[in-house]
Amino acid sequence: MKRALFVFLLLMLCLGGTKSVQANSAQAWAVIDADTGRLLDGRNANEKLPIASLTKIWTAFTFLESGALPGEVPISAAAAVAEGSSLYLKQNTTMDSEALLYGLMLRSGNDAAHALAEYAGGSVEGFVDLMNEKALYYGLQNTYFANPSGLHHDAHLSTAYETALMMYYAMRNEKFREIASAKIHTYEGKDQVYSWGNKHRLVRNEPTAIAGKTGFTKAAGRTLVTYFEKDGKSIIVCTLNDGDDWRDHMQVAEDTFSKFKLATVVKKGTYKIQPGVKVEVEEPIKLLIKNEERKNVRNIVQIPRGKHDRTTGLWSISMDHSVLLTKEVDIQQ
Repeated sequence: MKRALFVFLLLMLCLGGTKSVQANSAQAWAVIDADTGRLLDGRNANEKLPIASLTKIWTAFTFLESGALPGEVPISAAAAVAEGSSLYLKQNTTMDSEALLYGLMLRSGNDAAHALAEYAGGSVEGFVDLMNEKALYYGLQNTYFANPSGLHHDAHLSTAYETALMMYYAMRNEKFREIASAKIHTYEGKDQVYSWGNKHRLVRNEPTAIAGKTGFTKAAGRTLVTYFEKDGKSIIVCTLNDGDDWRDHMQVAEDTFSKFKLATVVKKGTYKIQPGVKVEVEEPIKLLIKNEERKNVRNIVQIPRGKHDRTTGLWSISMDHSVLLTKEVDIQQ
């Protein structure tokens, strides 16, 4: 006899409401839960807009997951004269790929973006294809890249929400997290010593700002992503075309940390979910949530088919018909 695949458990608590936070100067903004990717708040969060050098989040992430071997990257003539912000790399030299990634993220070097793209993709165009394929794989349906640096192109667009998601996915990569969190990086090359400070003011000076990326073009205006952590909570804020982005990021972060609680939605312990079937939850499952949202939380336990004395199942937390996170659990039958 086939066992049911899903068992639904409903958690219900009703408490008061809160007002929406605002990034008043931004044309579009979004704040997401950095543990689940859930959109917590925003304005025009799904409007397609230019994102400038926030593009380099996806450039670095694509490079790190491309399979390109770490090593010395040639600096071509085209890379050395790349338009826009620059590390001032010299033609016909080489630089270690990891150093280029630091220069890309901390100083927003367009020459670094060009060199990394040629190295990992065979050509800039080939690497941009990889960036777009990865965007589709991760469900970024409103994002398209025309280059690896963020220079203006009419088709090179994303949204505040999907740009925040870029940071969400990229921060799962340990090397990216290390690079994007650095305040300063020093690299001793064969002919020159480079020392790069992070352009992101909050990452340098604000303890709750763990990582981030800045951006600017005349068409995009000021763009900014910041990964914040406080009291066990993690969020990502993205603003597009925001002339007061530093202040807005701090305000959105403070308001979000105040209004969203890290609630235990499943306690550690053993649960009898149907006759003869027990589920062991080894660690509490927590979710960043407003008090009034608790009534919408659903727990879904997936049990493998067939009879097993002991096996592994999945415990998922969903809200409003969307699965937010899934944990492996021990199933005893």
